[in-house]
Amino acid sequence: MKALKHPIVFIFVFLLLAGCAGVPVREAMKENLAVPAGKIEGNQFVGVRYPFKVVAPSNWKMSTDFPDFLEEWGYEKPSPNDREQTELYLFNPTTQSSLQIDFTPAGRYVTFSQEKIENLTTMATSSLTGEIEKDYGKDVHVEIGPTQAISLNGVQYAARKEVVYTAKGLKREQGWVYGFTEPYQIFILYMIVGNEPERDREAVKVILDSFEVVRK
Repeated sequence: MKALKHPIVFIFVFLLLAGCAGVPVREAMKENLAVPAGKIEGNQFVGVRYPFKVVAPSNWKMSTDFPDFLEEWGYEKPSPNDREQTELYLFNPTTQSSLQIDFTPAGRYVTFSQEKIENLTTMATSSLTGEIEKDYGKDVHVEIGPTQAISLNGVQYAARKEVVYTAKGLKREQGWVYGFTEPYQIFILYMIVGNEPERDREAVKVILDSFEVVRK
């Protein structure tokens, strides 16, 4: 994910996929930032730049602009000159648990399968744990969850993984979803913090269950 201080190896994923070559399997696409990300109406978002929609719980907020508090959790604010931007931020303003959704056009030569998606999702773990140790020391114990296939409405392939660790006296659950549906790569990052982990964990589930790529 482009706006992350801790890249969770999504940068690595981009580099790996960019290295593929052969026969083109799709037309070249570029993200057009002149097109607005989408429309927020109440607790529902409908994408314009990319065809997806999602619903947030009533106690969560949505924004197409970077929430400043995320910098305290290790995320970097994207500049207006960044070639790609996160489409949507969702967050609990009380606990500061958050979720981010990002679409990126897939390369012309890249092919996907559920196995490849799961392997790449797993590969992200070592990058994240390395960043955690770099920031908080090697004594931080990181519990690594299994890589799981996940069903997202309208998405061909998707996988999910998360880690749990305690830093500066606060427990954090940090997870990521990597998916593909022609012709888009989909990245969803979430972090659960604060004193309402069960409620925020359920909120993340509600958001993921409502997520849908809409075919025109």
